[in-house]
Amino acid sequence: MQKITPFLWYDKEAAEVAKFYTSVFKGSKIKDTTVLHNTPSGTVEIVTIEILGQELQLMSAGPYFKFNEAISFVVHCNTQKEIDYYWEKLSADPKAEQCGWCKDKYGVSWQIVPSILNEMQKDKDQKKVARVTEAFLKMKKFDIEELKKAYEGK
Repeated sequence: MQKITPFLWYDKEAAEVAKFYTSVFKGSKIKDTTVLHNTPSGTVEIVTIEILGQELQLMSAGPYFKFNEAISFVVHCNTQKEIDYYWEKLSADPKAEQCGWCKDKYGVSWQIVPSILNEMQKDKDQKKVARVTEAFLKMKKFDIEELKKAYEGK
């Protein structure tokens, strides 16, 4: 068991969300489903899933809380094809798209980020970092080739 497990509260969609996320992230699985009766929220369903080795728990317990951008999941991608794949699968709200961030149909925020961006942002040449930052601030979905051009000053 991992020490820290993200726990996401949904109105009544936990099982649906579990199926969706495990279909998006290849090699993922639903590990367990528990139903609790007679709770203050009524019947509660808790679904434990594993996505890319990360365990998450999803709970259906009523419409008491809503997700916001203060919490997001970062997906590090090595290729543009991978970025395009996750973006297509997860982005459901075009108004929420900015700088690699998107929001899925359940309201959860994701950051679909090229792995190379971390290296670019740590460069000691602040002019390179500034060009990359300026480039990605104009993007919705990240474009690796455009980031590389900005990094190289092209």
